[in-house]
Amino acid sequence: MPKFVRKLLRRTTVVALLIALQGYVLIQAVLRLSSHFVYVYAAFELISLLAVLWIIGRQDNPSYKLAWIVPILLFPVFGGLFYLMFGGHRVPRTMLRRVRQSYTDSAGQLCPDPAAQAWLQQCSPGAACQSDYIQRQAGFPACAGTAVRYFPTGEAKFAALLEDLRRARHFIYLEYFIIQPGQMWDPILAILEEKAAAGLDVRVVYDDIGCAYTLPGKYRETLRAKGIRCHVFNPFRPVMSMLMNNRDHRKIVSIDGWVGYTGGVNLADEYINVTHPHGRWKDSAVRLEGEAVWSLTVMFLRMWDYLDGSRSDFAACRPHVWHPAPFEGAGVVQPYGDSPLDNETVGENVYLGIIGRATRYVWITSPYLIVDNEMVTALCLAAKSGVDVRIITPHVADKWYVHLVTQAHYQQLLEAGVRIYEFTPGFIHAKSFVCDDCVATVGTINLDYRSLYLHFECGVWMYGTPCIADIRQDFLDTLAVSQEVPSGFSGGISLAKRLVRALLRLLSPLM
Repeated sequence: MPKFVRKLLRRTTVVALLIALQGYVLIQAVLRLSSHFVYVYAAFELISLLAVLWIIGRQDNPSYKLAWIVPILLFPVFGGLFYLMFGGHRVPRTMLRRVRQSYTDSAGQLCPDPAAQAWLQQCSPGAACQSDYIQRQAGFPACAGTAVRYFPTGEAKFAALLEDLRRARHFIYLEYFIIQPGQMWDPILAILEEKAAAGLDVRVVYDDIGCAYTLPGKYRETLRAKGIRCHVFNPFRPVMSMLMNNRDHRKIVSIDGWVGYTGGVNLADEYINVTHPHGRWKDSAVRLEGEAVWSLTVMFLRMWDYLDGSRSDFAACRPHVWHPAPFEGAGVVQPYGDSPLDNETVGENVYLGIIGRATRYVWITSPYLIVDNEMVTALCLAAKSGVDVRIITPHVADKWYVHLVTQAHYQQLLEAGVRIYEFTPGFIHAKSFVCDDCVATVGTINLDYRSLYLHFECGVWMYGTPCIADIRQDFLDTLAVSQEVPSGFSGGISLAKRLVRALLRLLSPLM
C-alpha cells in the first residue's frame, strides 16, 4: 500500500476528518438557517452576545476568555453556539462525576507527616507555606524518608527503570502519555509479560491521543492477551466533544509500592535518542525510593479506579507492605498531582510559589513558553527584583506554530531582565525548576495552557534533598550547549511574522 494511502487511512486521520466534517455540517446548517430566517439569525447573534457576557463574568483565566471572545465577535452567527458546545465547561460531567467518585473512595489514604512538616517549618517558613499549599489544595503530603535520584537524560532513566522492573516482586503500575514499540518499549514489555506470567499484578494506563500515532487502536487487547491489565484514557472518538481536551499527560511508575518514577520521559525511542526527529532529545526524570512513592501509587490507583469502575485495595500497595525496614533520605519530598477537575491550577501555583520566594536565582527548563499574564508578571517581577531568572527552551521545534508562540513571549521577558536560552542541539522536553540551591521540582507539567489547565499532570516538589545539586549542575551543563537569545530579539522580525505570532498567541489557550 502506498505511504500516502497508509497515512490517509490512519485512525487519527479518519477520526479528525469525521470531526471536521461534523463541524462543517454544523456551520453550514447555522449559516443556511440564518440566511433564510431573519429571526434565527437574530437568535444566534443573541446567543453570541450572551455567551460573551457569560465569559466575562466567569472566573476563568483572562487569556482563555479573550481567546473565545474575539472569535465569537468575529463570527457572531455561530461563535456563541460553538462556545456553548465546547467552551463552557472544561470537564464533561460524566468524567467529573466518575473521577470524583474514585477520589472519594480513596479519601483518607494520604495523611500528613508531622515530622516532615515540623522540619520544613524550622528550616524555611516560606518553603513550609508552599508545602502546606500542596497538601491543602492537592491533598498530597510532604514526606521524609525518601531517597531521590535525578536523571539528566532519558537514557539514564531507562537503564535504571529496567533494573527496577526486573527486581519487582509483587506489582508494577505504569501510567504514560506516550508508548511506542521500539528499542525502549519492547524490553520493558518483555519484562512486564514475564512478571505477569509469574503472578505479579501488572497494570498499564496510556492516553489514547498521546498514542494515536504510535499504537494501533486495539493495543490494549494485545497487552491483555499477555496477562497485563490495561486501560486507555479518554479514547479518541469521531465525535465533537470537549472531552477530547482532557488528556492524561502523566508519567508514573510504581514498583512494589516503594520505588517510583516520574518526569518528562515517555516510553518511545526518541526519548532515549534512538531516533532523532528533532535533533538531540534532552529530558529529565526522578526516581523515588521510600515513603513519597505512596503519593504516586495513589495517583495511579485513582486513575485506574476511574477507568476500571472498581475499587482498588489501597492498603495492599503501601510502601511498608513489601519493605518493612525504615527508609532513608535527606530533606523533604512531596509528589503532587494536578487535574482539570477542581478549578485549582496546582501545577502553575507551585511554579509561581517557587518564583515568588526566590531570593538569588530560579532556573527553568521547559519545551514550551506559552505563559499567561500571572506567570509573565511573576517572572518579570523576580528579574526586576534582582533574582537571576533563566529559562532554557528548544532551538529545534517539534511543532512550528507552538514554537512561534513560545518566541512571541521572549521580548517582554527579555526587557524585564529574564535571560532566555535555546537548546541548540535539538529539543528540550525537560520540565524543571531549581531555586536557591534548596528547592526544585521535576515533573510532567509544561509551561503552556493545556498542561496548566486541561491535562492530568504530576510533579515532585523537593526541599533540601541532595539531588537538587544534580538538577542545578544539569542546568549549567545544558546552558553550556545553548545559545542566549539577544535582548533585541524581535528587532529584525518581519511585520508578517509578528502578525502571525500575535494571532497564534491570542489563540494559544485553545490550541
